[in-house]
Amino acid sequence: MAKKNLGEMSFLDHLEELRWLLVRSTIAICIMAFVTYFISDYLFDQIILGPTRPSFFTYVWFCDLSHQLGFADSICITKLNFIIQNTEMEGQVNIFVWMCLLAGFILSFPYILWELWKFISPALYEKERKNAKVFIFTSSLLFFLGVIFGYYVVIPMSVNFVATFSISEMVINQFTLDSYMGMVKTSILASGLFFELPIIIYFLTKLGLVTPDFLRKYWKYAVVIILIIAAIVTPPDVVSQTIVAIPMLLIYEVSILISRIVYRNKLKENV
Repeated sequence: MAKKNLGEMSFLDHLEELRWLLVRSTIAICIMAFVTYFISDYLFDQIILGPTRPSFFTYVWFCDLSHQLGFADSICITKLNFIIQNTEMEGQVNIFVWMCLLAGFILSFPYILWELWKFISPALYEKERKNAKVFIFTSSLLFFLGVIFGYYVVIPMSVNFVATFSISEMVINQFTLDSYMGMVKTSILASGLFFELPIIIYFLTKLGLVTPDFLRKYWKYAVVIILIIAAIVTPPDVVSQTIVAIPMLLIYEVSILISRIVYRNKLKENV
């Protein structure tokens, strides 16, 4: 079936649709942010500030793994030597609002994807428009997996590194609330969005902007970039960087596979 004639809508009509997409998405984020207000105590004490305690799941898991591998307590974390302090009069208020909005964005992500799908669907074939549920489910799943990866892997490693690194015993670690929350936001959002790479590659391949050969040709550059990212968000040790880099490399390989499938289907359609 032929594509819908995009000429039916003017440039201003497209801008108007985009504006309402942003308005509805913003409303959804605000609604979910308001919902998180009622569980804000649990959100901050148990979730956001969870990685600051030695009893956090990731630290306990690494300690158990250390025992199973016969390393005794070599990678067990019994103390995180730092405190978090607020240094601005409105600091806690601002952090409260922004973290609720972050939680609202994460929770409303499937709805935002649905709005995005409605915006781009007129440019797709009829059979492609029927895949809305698959697109939303897959994209949401990848995003949530990325958020979980950032929360349980990237953040604990970062916190452990900055808590144990010291240039002198005379220096006491007293981190600002803003710097800690900034690290949490960056780690979670960056991981969540990076895990969307297969979806992005799918659409770029459909549009003819990338090919599997292109992705494979520049694989070594992608590896370097991924290792740099892993080095930035993790402590400077091989184990931590490897733990972060391997899932990212797997995501890139999956993206190449998806690009190859899409590219092959396009060639069959053109025959």
